[in-house]
Amino acid sequence: MRQAGIRTQANVICRSFSEFCQMVSMEFSTATAVLLAACLFCLLLFFKGNRQGKKGYLPPGPRPLPFVGNLPHLDAKNMMKSLLTLSKKYGSVYTIYLGSQPSVVLCGYQAVKEALVDHSEEFSGRGDLPVLFRFTQGNGIAFSNGEKWKVLRRFTLQTLRSFGMGKRSIEERIREEAQCLVKELAMTKGEPFDPTYIIGLAFSNVICSIIFGDRFDYEDEKFLTLIGLINDNFQLLSSPCAQMYNIFPRIMYFLPGPHNQIFINFEKLRAFILEIVKTHQATLDPNCPRDFIDSFLIKMQQDKEDPLSHFHIDTLVMTTHNLFFGGTETVSTTLRYGILILMKYPEVAAKVQEEINRVIGPDRSPLTEDRGQMPYTDAVIHEIQRFIDIIPTGIPHAVTKDTHFRGYVFPKGTNIMPFLYSVHKDATQFKNPEVFDPTHFLDEKGGFRLHDAFMPFSAGKRLCLGEALARMELFVFLTTLLQRFAFQPTCPEEELDLSPLLSGLGNVPRPYTCRATPR
Repeated sequence: MRQAGIRTQANVICRSFSEFCQMVSMEFSTATAVLLAACLFCLLLFFKGNRQGKKGYLPPGPRPLPFVGNLPHLDAKNMMKSLLTLSKKYGSVYTIYLGSQPSVVLCGYQAVKEALVDHSEEFSGRGDLPVLFRFTQGNGIAFSNGEKWKVLRRFTLQTLRSFGMGKRSIEERIREEAQCLVKELAMTKGEPFDPTYIIGLAFSNVICSIIFGDRFDYEDEKFLTLIGLINDNFQLLSSPCAQMYNIFPRIMYFLPGPHNQIFINFEKLRAFILEIVKTHQATLDPNCPRDFIDSFLIKMQQDKEDPLSHFHIDTLVMTTHNLFFGGTETVSTTLRYGILILMKYPEVAAKVQEEINRVIGPDRSPLTEDRGQMPYTDAVIHEIQRFIDIIPTGIPHAVTKDTHFRGYVFPKGTNIMPFLYSVHKDATQFKNPEVFDPTHFLDEKGGFRLHDAFMPFSAGKRLCLGEALARMELFVFLTTLLQRFAFQPTCPEEELDLSPLLSGLGNVPRPYTCRATPR
């Protein structure tokens, strides 16, 4: 009987895995898929069948199978729908197993807010994400934990503010870069173009001016290559191959496939940053820091006699990488997605342009202080961020100690998934959550209304430290572009598809071309 049960269980697992393989067959060779299936079957024979964590501590969820966990319950092509479907059965707090690793999913505004905001200290740990941990090794500001994270976050915030983040000085850099982007778009002369690279270059130059002390020319081949690496990795990290790596890291580490390109790209970015760091070391003036890297190097010198210091070259390179990647990809993708949405809804774009004409006029460069007089534009920007859910499942958190939450006890280190997509699609918070509707952020009189359930930058102690910069960039860039251009699709409006091309770590918009016609 026991052997028959094992055979039945093995058949279910193999069948589930076979279905998953069909979804990722375009990314993995047949030989790789067969090898992975064989590894799964062999490991099943040694799997003890016990669920990770302490029984009775974690909330209920779908019953996991040995080794593959809840893989049969998750659609790799539409993970968001799978997680929402499970929440309807198991509630707003439930457990899923990614392989043998349990994760507690927080679904809906109330659950996410209660955890990340009301219990911010307990939920402030960084959870396990194997595809990123392989590169970061828990280093840098985004993926470190404990005292290291607290020290690095405090230093980074103070340093970024000293170089103008959130202040008028950085606004001048943003406005200058927005005008550079206008000049580049004018050179297209109304012909079709792909906005991916050019928007990425503009946003990247803003963060480069802070961390590297300089911007790059849009024709710089090295700069173009770097933006390509960042864009490529964002897509790869959002693809089924990265999901497979996160579920089966010990197997995927040894297998060929597109997931390996992630680490090749990361190493190229690391080498680029390290080269800049070495140049800074050779020209460093401790009395006159030029940028974030200089400030970090000075702190390293000050702490060189401290064996417990968290300030060293590896930490500098990884923190710089975190800022460079985060300050380039997420905001540039948001604007690129936003232009696609506004082409789909030209009446919304027209209202924004009418507000720009009335408040700013045709000639003056937009200022962030204009936002207060432009409630509709502000609402549109917020609705773009809500609608696209750039990081839909959030970056995993972890509880920093045994934590009591809603009648359960999460053991220290338990992975927490703050399902931000479910917050932005919460019908108790937004009247038409599935629809792009700027009135979600407008009151009855047409004034701007910030919604508590707006969490594109996450919430609590792990709130994105670049939020102030990103908000300033999105407003200045979008208003500057719509002041100067009308964006038109190269296909009928009804053919524009707003659904993401890939949805994993991030939501990646479908590629498109458009025309920027001078106004």
